[in-house]
Amino acid sequence: MGNADDPDRWARCRFAIIGPLLAAPPPRGELQQKLLDLSNNRWKHPVNGTDIQFSVATLERWFYAARLAADPVAALRRQRRSDAGRARRLTACQIQAIEAQYQLHKSWTVQLHVDNLQALAEEDKSLQFIPSYGTIRRYMKAQGHHRKRMPKRDTPGARMAEQRLQKLEVRSYEADYVHSLWHADFHHGSRQILLPSGRWVTPLLLGFIDDHSRLVCHLQWYLDETAETLVHGLCQALQKRALPRALMTDNGAAMQAEEFKNGLHALGILHETTLPYSPYQNAKQEVFWATLEGRLMAMLEGVKELSLDKLNEITQVWVEQEYHQNKHAEIGTTPLRRYLDSTTVGRDCPGSQTLRQAFRCTVKRRQRRSDGTLSLSGKRFEIPARYRHIEQPLVRYARWDLSCVDLIDEHTQQILCPLYPLDKSANASGQRRALEQAEASIHTETAVTPANELPPLLRKLMADYAATGQPPAYLPKTTPESD
Repeated sequence: MGNADDPDRWARCRFAIIGPLLAAPPPRGELQQKLLDLSNNRWKHPVNGTDIQFSVATLERWFYAARLAADPVAALRRQRRSDAGRARRLTACQIQAIEAQYQLHKSWTVQLHVDNLQALAEEDKSLQFIPSYGTIRRYMKAQGHHRKRMPKRDTPGARMAEQRLQKLEVRSYEADYVHSLWHADFHHGSRQILLPSGRWVTPLLLGFIDDHSRLVCHLQWYLDETAETLVHGLCQALQKRALPRALMTDNGAAMQAEEFKNGLHALGILHETTLPYSPYQNAKQEVFWATLEGRLMAMLEGVKELSLDKLNEITQVWVEQEYHQNKHAEIGTTPLRRYLDSTTVGRDCPGSQTLRQAFRCTVKRRQRRSDGTLSLSGKRFEIPARYRHIEQPLVRYARWDLSCVDLIDEHTQQILCPLYPLDKSANASGQRRALEQAEASIHTETAVTPANELPPLLRKLMADYAATGQPPAYLPKTTPESD
């Protein structure tokens, strides 16, 4: 049986049949008898291996084609059809019907398109007859009309993403250096875990992958997909590896949180997001999820009552001992070896306190004049008396951590002082600090106006009016007391 992928399989079969006649040409008048003898023989089909016979006319055509050609084998090859890739068997009305139906139903299979076209032809006589499945399939393939999956969400954004994917080409990419670009994403687990409360939940896996080396910077299972969880995992990744130059995420709510974006800005990390409804831009992360599900989660199928801590421990061991040590098909080496051998553009990671202060949001609040406090997330915080002149102070904090709240200078964005929650019990002692006087009033000696003297402006107005020589513009009223 011949190789179905070999384009010369028919040429070799034909040359094996005609070759003896070319090597020993028959005498004049005996060619037809030789061809008749060959036509009575059975030959093996070059594709499926079955027995096959050829007519005298076919063998004669092969003989003359091979004898007159400089390359007999090339002359015996199957020629490409002159109408290949063209819709010559389709009328203009049929092509219009196919195009209109495909634009409305891109998720249909070719067979479903053919069935609907046949039903449409019974209603519309201008379509005449509908060609075979193969003809319509070849036409749709030539036009690039492939089956497209319907988006999970039929929203304007999803439709715009689908149109953009049809108009713009998709190309694979890779960063040139280690820590030049990281990928971050959440993944919903394929099995449930048991909580200490006895409840079964589906965990979410947060992962950070280096684009160049495919090294997993950090991987951890959580119970939610919040900004606090994202920051918690990212800080561990930064401290385990380094500060990357850029981080690519999707447009989830956690990735768009102000604390997360402010933290990346404070650390000098460029935040790049994928286009809406375009997960293929973060394909390296998606491929890793498939690897994790196919190997790690598959090995955990027989494990019962899996807890969150146990799952995290197993995941860390699998990443370090198998994934980082095995050869990656895309890069041709192990992720750990490429991570160590390639040039890095990462930076040293600061301490935990610096990271904690970085991932916070900055808000403006109004200070209460009555007691010098402000409100954050339903809780009141005291402002030191020396900043009582600030009407709308800037405050920096994380919505999930009210134990670290700082007052910020509006002009320099520097931390002025920490703010602490209002302690009414301590204030009930009655002890109060004396308010600090303004520095100018303490060190500057100013002339104090005597109590019986007019202020300078009023004295000036009185002198200017007297200079006009006019009496005061009023008439005094005489009363018995005045007499």
